[in-house]
Amino acid sequence: MDVLEAIKARRSIRKYRPEPPDEALLEKVLEAARWAPSWANTQCWRFIVVREDATRARLVETLNATNPSRGAIRSAPVVIVACAELGKSGFHDGHADTDKGDWFMFDVALAMQNLALAAHSLGLATVHVGQFDAAEAARILEVPEGYCVVEMTPLGYPDQVRDPRPRKEISQIVFYEKFGNNRT
Repeated sequence: MDVLEAIKARRSIRKYRPEPPDEALLEKVLEAARWAPSWANTQCWRFIVVREDATRARLVETLNATNPSRGAIRSAPVVIVACAELGKSGFHDGHADTDKGDWFMFDVALAMQNLALAAHSLGLATVHVGQFDAAEAARILEVPEGYCVVEMTPLGYPDQVRDPRPRKEISQIVFYEKFGNNRT
């Protein structure tokens, strides 16, 4: 699948078939995440692959009651939890290099989007899940000090088809030379 096709066709899927992806497919999506760009090649991301029903059930409880991804975390055969090593990305000699501070969110997002696009290209589905109690998820997964949980995604074969959602026109989001300048 062409990368532009994957970008346009990927959807957030919250219903999964019960059969797990085989190990080779799982390794391919993790390999795609590994090859994401990162600040000064720090590769601050770490991934926890969760297959056990009991652990997935505990992770569901970290999501608030109205989070639409609760069922997906519970029922997907695999959940990938993305963590970040703190104080590495965006730092030089122990000091933040920009006014953004720790750059880990950016780097982890790049890796997770690589993972999501690779999964889609292989016939698998994901959804980015970020609204949860990250500290509790870290406790459940025994994430050590110096790292934080950033995101989780269910991973599996989709059991639903979703239509694309509307997108803003290019003229609404792209400016030239200065903010607000549209092409003339």
